Amino acid sequence: MTSRPRPLGPSRGSGGDTAKGPATGPAQGPVQGPAKGSADPAEGAAAPDPLDTRPEESVLGRSYRSLSIGIVSVVLLIAFEATAVGTAMPVAARELNGVALYAFAFSAFFTTSLFGMVVSGQWADRRGPLGPVALGIAAFGAGLVVSGLAGAMWVFVLGRAVQGLGGGLVIVALYVVIRRAYPERLRPAIMAAFAASWVVPSVVGPLASGAVTEHLGWRYVFLGIPVIVLLPLALALPEIRRRASGPAGEGITADPRRIRLALAVSLGAGLFQFAAQDLRWISLLPAALGVALLVPAVRGLLPPGTWRSARGLPSVVLLRGVASGAFIGAESFIPLMLVTERGLTPTWAGYSLAAGGITWATGSWVQSRPRLQPHRERLVTLGMTLVVLAIAGVPAVLIDAVPAWTVAAVWAVGCFGMGLVIASTSVLLLKLSPPHEAGVNSAALQISDGLANALLLAVAGAAFAALGGGTVAAHAATTASGGSHPAAFAAVFALAAVFALGGIQVTRRLRTEG
Repeated sequence: MTSRPRPLGPSRGSGGDTAKGPATGPAQGPVQGPAKGSADPAEGAAAPDPLDTRPEESVLGRSYRSLSIGIVSVVLLIAFEATAVGTAMPVAARELNGVALYAFAFSAFFTTSLFGMVVSGQWADRRGPLGPVALGIAAFGAGLVVSGLAGAMWVFVLGRAVQGLGGGLVIVALYVVIRRAYPERLRPAIMAAFAASWVVPSVVGPLASGAVTEHLGWRYVFLGIPVIVLLPLALALPEIRRRASGPAGEGITADPRRIRLALAVSLGAGLFQFAAQDLRWISLLPAALGVALLVPAVRGLLPPGTWRSARGLPSVVLLRGVASGAFIGAESFIPLMLVTERGLTPTWAGYSLAAGGITWATGSWVQSRPRLQPHRERLVTLGMTLVVLAIAGVPAVLIDAVPAWTVAAVWAVGCFGMGLVIASTSVLLLKLSPPHEAGVNSAALQISDGLANALLLAVAGAAFAALGGGTVAAHAATTASGGSHPAAFAAVFALAAVFALGGIQVTRRLRTEG
């Protein structure tokens, strides 16, 4: 997956879809105000939360300790995958002669995760989150094995696609677990715990992955991670079965139309990405077909008004995609840029992102402070501003006079901003989602996240290849500076910065009132 709590949200890793006030679910009709137990200061006293049987307890109190440790262990697995695999990816792509498909190895993950998200939302609302969590972790580990054994780049990409399917199943199901098992006052804290679980992997992951890659080979990075799959399974599944299993209510049935729309989204995104990697006029045909599939399907899966940034829920869904797409699109190219343009080893290139794990967790912790709850929208605006500044600042390292370590400092600032944005949008989503809509709404949030990642990576990959990025590895092997196509990298970061800049305006439309 792609980095920090994106999977919950990549990769950093890896959902958010709500704002204050009435909202409309993706296909459910009007939602009458916030979910039961809301405590918005603007709305007066909150109704008692039926989940909050012990108001004095924390997420590590006796009632929640086992569940919290179990689901945080799942996020820990995703975090190790994101940090370790991201470090090994440049070496794998060069050895498999697939640098030109480098972006596709990332975007394939997001493409299949889109389908997994919709299936998981339907599955979790109808039968409970236990099934999608178990199957998702199994698929995630299987995809790592396929990539680790790959003898060609297309097999490697296939493994990433299987990982994405598993990741999509897991992420949405975990949101449903949180909505069902935790009272509203504890949800910001468990989101902060998710972010904190990225700290150790972010610091240890790049170093360990780089050392393994250099001394044993990149394949051991992929094949070693599935060993720790058993730990999250053993810890999380029994508690999920006990506290969050079963349907959310009577009469909830699967919606075959949403499954068909999910297939259309995945196929459309795949066609668009394929066209973006093949820079010929004939590629306009699959690109046009991909767009024709994407537009109506996405309109049917996301809340009405998302594309025009309607106030409230639609803007939160849109913001999540803008923030994640811009951030992941930029971050995916940082290790490759440092290896090929500045001559860093894979260890140090990956380690340049390590500090971001700490600052991301710090940003997530800041948003969880009770005294800042009334200012959540301002926190999100601040977060997006920091993301824009970070993305715009990273390309400075293409100038030889700029020390390579500045990437670590600049990216740490952007990660702090993402900690504010991702955790806040997740909290808003869960607050406004009634139990029977938690899966559908979480899926809508994650679709926005994953689709933006896939499309921006496709566009950035096309720009990268068009400006000579596909041959950068060959030049890196024959030039002292390590590379000869800085414009290819500069174009990627410019696209991501412009995309993120639009997110600042979206943050001003999170409230339902003007």
